Amino acid sequence: MKILAIDIGGTNVKFLATGQEEARKFPSGLECTPQKMVAGVLDMTKDWKYDMVTMGYPGPIVKGSIMLEPKNLARGWVGFDFAAGFGKPTKIINDAAMQALGSYDGGRMLFLGLGTGLGATLIIDKVIAPLEIAHLPYKKGMSFEDYVGLRGLERLGKKKWAEAVDDVVARLKAAMIADYVVLGGGNVKKLKKLPASSRAGDNKNAFTGGFRLWEDYE
Repeated sequence: MKILAIDIGGTNVKFLATGQEEARKFPSGLECTPQKMVAGVLDMTKDWKYDMVTMGYPGPIVKGSIMLEPKNLARGWVGFDFAAGFGKPTKIINDAAMQALGSYDGGRMLFLGLGTGLGATLIIDKVIAPLEIAHLPYKKGMSFEDYVGLRGLERLGKKKWAEAVDDVVARLKAAMIADYVVLGGGNVKKLKKLPASSRAGDNKNAFTGGFRLWEDYE
């Protein structure tokens, strides 16, 4: 069983198939429709063999279906038939949840993606629960994302932003009764010291998560 895992972002579409060593990518952005994404992936994977597809999508997924149009891509994603487009069985998962699944080491894990916004997923005994907590109120009439997302980093500066990350991680870990926290996203590298009971993730884990979605794993 060979799987193609696709990580769809606002800047690039990245993808990797079982047995391949190097991921491939092409630009996405506001002109990227689902038709263009599918066509681009098919064109660049002509020499790869795979049996099924996992898509990590930057938005909420309910029962395997896209619920909202993306903020940083073109419209037309809701209701699009990706299985027909790829000609393969296709599963769709939230992009943060896909990276979380690839980072999972058992027990109760909270994954937080520190990027432009704040992605969050809780996994309990292999059961994936994507969370929409970024816009919940945090301090001074602002949300968690306003403090630990890119806007918070730019407004607060690195030192105060890192302090906010420490506080938010501690609060959410306690609220979710998590055994440990994995921090993903592009801004993790800006932290000089990781919060207690946390470790840094790796963007490559998104592909591992895409593979795991079809597989039994330890």
